[in-house]
Amino acid sequence: MENKKTNLSEMMETAMSKVREMVSSDTVIGQPITTPDGVTLVPVSRLSFGFSCGGSDFGKVTDGKNFAGGTAAGVKVDPVAFLVVKDGVTRVMPVAIPAMGTADRVIEMIPQVMDRVESFIDKKKETTEF
Repeated sequence: MENKKTNLSEMMETAMSKVREMVSSDTVIGQPITTPDGVTLVPVSRLSFGFSCGGSDFGKVTDGKNFAGGTAAGVKVDPVAFLVVKDGVTRVMPVAIPAMGTADRVIEMIPQVMDRVESFIDKKKETTEF
C-alpha cells in the first residue's frame, strides 16, 4: 500500500514540476524585444492549463507490484497583445481577430480616442501658454 502511494505521489510531483516550468510569469509577460529603431515590444499571452492523475491496483495482491497509473498535463499559450514602448509612450497592440459587435468596436477604439483627446489637450495648453 505504501509503495502505491509513493508511485502515485512521484507521478504527480513529476507532472506538476513540468507544469510549473511551463506556467510562469515569464510565459504570460514575455521578454522585451528591442528593435534597431528603439521600439521595445513586450509580448503578452494568455495561459490555460489542465492536470490529471490516477492509478489503481490490479489483481488480488496489493503489494504495489500490480499498480498502474498515469498522469497527464496540458498547457495552451495564446498570444493576446504586445506592449509597444516608443519615445516613453506605451501602447497596447492587440493580436486578435477584429471585433464583430458594436460594443467591441467601441472598446477597441477607447485607446485611440484617449490619445487624440490627450494630444488635443496638449496642443490647447501650448497655444494658451504663448
